[in-house]
Amino acid sequence: MKQFHNFINGEYVATGKTFENRAPVNNQVIGLVHEAGQAEVDAAVAAAHAAMKGEWGRMSVVKRTELMHAVADEINRRFDDFLEAELADTGKPRGLASHIDIPRGAANFKVFADIVKNAPTESFQMTTPDGGTAVSYAVRSPLGVVAVVCPWNLPLLLMTWKVGPALACGNTVIVKPSEETPATATLLGEVMNAVGVPKGVYQVLHGFGPGSAGEFLTKHPGVNGITFTGETRTGEAIMAAAARGVRPVSFELGGKNAGIVFADADFDKAVAGITRSAFENCGQVCLGTERVYVQRPIFDKFVKALKDSAEALKVGPSDEPGVNLGPLISAEHKAKVLGYYAKAKAEGATVVTGGGTPTMAGEFAEGHFVQPTIWTDLPETSSVVREEVFGPCCHIAPFDTEEEVIALANATDYGLATSVWTQNLGTAHRMGAAIEVGLCWINSWFLRDLRTAFGGSKSSGIGREGGVHSLEFYTELRNVMVKL
Repeated sequence: MKQFHNFINGEYVATGKTFENRAPVNNQVIGLVHEAGQAEVDAAVAAAHAAMKGEWGRMSVVKRTELMHAVADEINRRFDDFLEAELADTGKPRGLASHIDIPRGAANFKVFADIVKNAPTESFQMTTPDGGTAVSYAVRSPLGVVAVVCPWNLPLLLMTWKVGPALACGNTVIVKPSEETPATATLLGEVMNAVGVPKGVYQVLHGFGPGSAGEFLTKHPGVNGITFTGETRTGEAIMAAAARGVRPVSFELGGKNAGIVFADADFDKAVAGITRSAFENCGQVCLGTERVYVQRPIFDKFVKALKDSAEALKVGPSDEPGVNLGPLISAEHKAKVLGYYAKAKAEGATVVTGGGTPTMAGEFAEGHFVQPTIWTDLPETSSVVREEVFGPCCHIAPFDTEEEVIALANATDYGLATSVWTQNLGTAHRMGAAIEVGLCWINSWFLRDLRTAFGGSKSSGIGREGGVHSLEFYTELRNVMVKL
């Protein structure tokens, strides 16, 4: 039985309390995870502070960024190990994980190392009241010990999206991966040791939220900042914990994202784009599309085309040829998604396709598979139109005018992302300015330049990361004034 230990001060640490790690494809136990308690959290925080005062804290930016490149290279050298670990934990298709999760997870270290090495700070010269001269300039210093609380949908990629810039800026990190996906965060400890990252700089604590590692870590007074990706309710709890000590937070939370298709859109590209945004990773993407608004002249045609596209997707295990959709992450999440499927029918939805579970053979009959699902004819007040399902599903509704669809898209507590499909340049720019989200894609989805700002508005998050925006969270900006 595989053991997933905590990684504290450069060593793998067992505890007396474990929980099962189950494979989503067949619900079989694939390992035991060692749950961290208060003692392990205390030890990790102490080691992180010691590293800040030791070799890591004295290391030059050049040396630190060289280490970050070495981490990325070692992940790529062990690509197959990371890929197999991610597939076992998530069950996602091999093609998806090998083209996005692992390479992007490694790239995060190089991208942010290069940004930190080349990012300028401000400098001003002024005349003083006595007629003299003074020069002021900015110095960036690390925030300190950063808690990184990670989700299960893209475990390596979204973890290194935080860890990469945090370490490049000179912080130490303590990662609390999701209890559903412990493998790649644990494996990364081996990489850190192999390339010579000092002890205590990167650490991993396993466990749950309330009454476990998550709560102990986020409430710990020795943690200087907290960054989190996940559900809005969990973000609210972490924010409350961070209030003690007035510690900064960076959150990327839930979404109920709209996809908007105008009648003048490139029809085939819009269908393909909405198919991907609604169903990729089995709908377990915070940026995914669960509300689709289509201009009335092409509404019926679009619904039929999206139905055909969804029904062409193949559901199955990671390594089966042609598979597009893997399982949901857990039995608990499957029950939640199927509960929304039932709610949609009860609230009067027309089920265009799906709405249940596929028939799976052999051991995969115990896997957490559901059908890609499309609904129409629900009111905007329906629970599946208002609440985040986080499954492979979407509701499609018609609209007539630009003003109408802007109001529909913005009528939500969330504000994470949207995708707009139109060939009219004026429409595109007006929509980009009007939709209340952190990210707006025009004629694309999930197209990312890592130098640009990433984050949500309203209940979808606090702060921005990416490019120099990550430096704004992971460093403290100090002003130095020199009177000449």
